[in-house]
Amino acid sequence: MEAREAGASLEGLISSFNTRIAELQQLVIARNMYPSSSISDLSAIDAALTGMELQVQNIKNRLRDEAQAIPKAKKLIEAALKQQKKLERISACVPTSMPQKLANVTQNANKCVLGEVYKEDIGLDSLKTGEPAPKEKKGRASAPMWYVTVEELNSVPSYMKQRITLDKVNAAISDMATYAEANAQLITAPRNKLTEKKLDKALEVREIAVTDEVKGKHFFLETDIRGPSLKLDNTGRAILTVLRHLGRTSEARIGHHRVIILLRP
Repeated sequence: MEAREAGASLEGLISSFNTRIAELQQLVIARNMYPSSSISDLSAIDAALTGMELQVQNIKNRLRDEAQAIPKAKKLIEAALKQQKKLERISACVPTSMPQKLANVTQNANKCVLGEVYKEDIGLDSLKTGEPAPKEKKGRASAPMWYVTVEELNSVPSYMKQRITLDKVNAAISDMATYAEANAQLITAPRNKLTEKKLDKALEVREIAVTDEVKGKHFFLETDIRGPSLKLDNTGRAILTVLRHLGRTSEARIGHHRVIILLRP
């Protein structure tokens, strides 16, 4: 439609030029008839023609610029459509609601879907001797949240996933990150800031944290599972089985605890 309008405009411009040319021809004839009185009229016509030539040149330049911009605009549209598809896929994998405890975690790019598993070795001496634990490093990554995609969930055998939905699985991943983050904070917390109940738990998770199976990884205990999305019921156990099958977690028996370790797929 725009091309037709541009063509109509150019045809109108050409018609206007033809009309002016015919007028000029008549003026040339008139000049030969009355040479002394036609000089001022011809000067005005010359100025008008010069202005029209400049306008036509400006129109040509603008059309050239617009034509050169069309391929760039097409590439920009294609890139935007690709980005839209990526965002739609990410949106489909993110659970509809996320725990409030993860609000601070998700503010940083390292604390989102692509969060790295931190590899900080933690000792037991500080809590046992009553000395403050070493301050955690600023660069320590938070618990990873590697959400499951639709394709991954569809690849799980039906007998294993049962009636589990993608939203439930990813909501459970958010819960697991919350549990693991709470344990990581207990491990690095100074003794004087822990209550007696939390101190016992901190000593317990510190002993687990230095074992070969868990060292340098985020983890939580089966006893930490308390919702809101992941619970120790049939659905919760099925979700844990699916996540273990997809490489999001592994399990270890350490002492009398069943330890779930968060992994990078």
